[in-house]
Amino acid sequence: MESELATALEALRSENGKAQQLTAQLQETAARNDALKAKLADLNSRYTELRGADALALEQEIRQLRRTVDQLRAESQDQRTAQAQQQKAAEAELAAVRRQLAEEAEKLTRVRAEVVETQEIALLQEAGIYEFRHRLADAVAYKAALQKLKDSVKVAAKNNHAITATTDWTVNGSAVEGQRMVRDFSKLMLRAYNAEADNCVRSMRPYRLDSALDRLTKTRDVISRLGKTMNINISPGYHRLRLEELELTADHLAKVEEEKERIRAERERQRDEQQAQREFEREKSRLNKEQAHWRNALQKWAESGDGQQAEAARAKLDEIDEAIRGVEEREANIRTGWVYVISNVGSFGDGVVKIGLTRRLDPLERVRELGDASVPFRFDVHAKIFDADAVSLETRLHQRLADRRVNRVNLRREFFYATPAEILQELEAMGLRDNLLDYVEEAEAQEWRSSRQLARDAAPASPAPAA
Repeated sequence: MESELATALEALRSENGKAQQLTAQLQETAARNDALKAKLADLNSRYTELRGADALALEQEIRQLRRTVDQLRAESQDQRTAQAQQQKAAEAELAAVRRQLAEEAEKLTRVRAEVVETQEIALLQEAGIYEFRHRLADAVAYKAALQKLKDSVKVAAKNNHAITATTDWTVNGSAVEGQRMVRDFSKLMLRAYNAEADNCVRSMRPYRLDSALDRLTKTRDVISRLGKTMNINISPGYHRLRLEELELTADHLAKVEEEKERIRAERERQRDEQQAQREFEREKSRLNKEQAHWRNALQKWAESGDGQQAEAARAKLDEIDEAIRGVEEREANIRTGWVYVISNVGSFGDGVVKIGLTRRLDPLERVRELGDASVPFRFDVHAKIFDADAVSLETRLHQRLADRRVNRVNLRREFFYATPAEILQELEAMGLRDNLLDYVEEAEAQEWRSSRQLARDAAPASPAPAA
């Protein structure tokens, strides 16, 4: 099909070249006609100059000029006649070229209608937010619905409801042979259609759904055109089943990916919770040991009568009791924690921050975990906000910056196009400036800046200009 198009386009280019040649000839004839007109004007001018000369010589000159003028007029008339004929022939040839061009354009349109866009890059560039065609609860429900639909497809094919064909075809005058041939061709056409449908299912990605639906529909149309003499067609009901199969397959894949992302986020949250719980236990264990130590010291100093040391021990025990109550309250209230604002200039550039939440005793532990091998540089901390309801605080910040989200599809990706100064303004607008324990506006980005300097030092020096 591509070779036919290339041949047609080459023929069009050839015809276009001929039209250009005719146009050039017409332009040349027009130029010659202009030259004759200029010569005639020159002769008229000379005639005027000679009007005062000798009468006899002048009369002879006039007769000569008139003969020349008549000759020029005859030549001009001949040129105009030839030009008109050439123009008429060129117009006829141009009309023929235009008719052929229109025919080829119509043919190209028909061919393009049969071509399905399947290039990955083009499909990805046009992909938007995936919209489910069938709303079901979860991936399990999609899988069950898909299996039920596949059973319906098998039943339709088994009961000869998948394809229709003529019943009065004869071969060598035999209706039986004709029916056998129609049946064999129908099976062949149905196998080709199912092969295309199965291939679309196997290679399905949610962003390919529209392309797959278009591809399968055009496959059905091609089969109808090829089987026109025997009236062979894929039945509308069977085609709808297979289209619905493609839709359910895409929905199932999208739901599986959505659930994987949700499970990944939940596991990450659980790991942070478990790590926070381990930190609470370690901190309580440390405080209990310190408490036991100061109790023994208090008892010793009380027995020895050292009142000053005993009073200091009681104050220390009160401080430890307060710390233990604080840890227990943190452990009991799962909404209490830290909201942090971090950036990674080397990985994401300026003007991008991540706003996250952790219940850990030390939020920097969570930040260090985020800067693992998944990013080339460590994160810089710009702000740490402690709040009794850190969950609500994080949600409010995310909502105020919703129009600045980097990833607007997966809302679990907490990156925003904003600067630390803009986050500080948002906190001030929310009346939470006093909740800030630390604030740094400029990212240190030591690893990134050092890497850039090393790269500049390693770059070969530019040669000095010649004297």
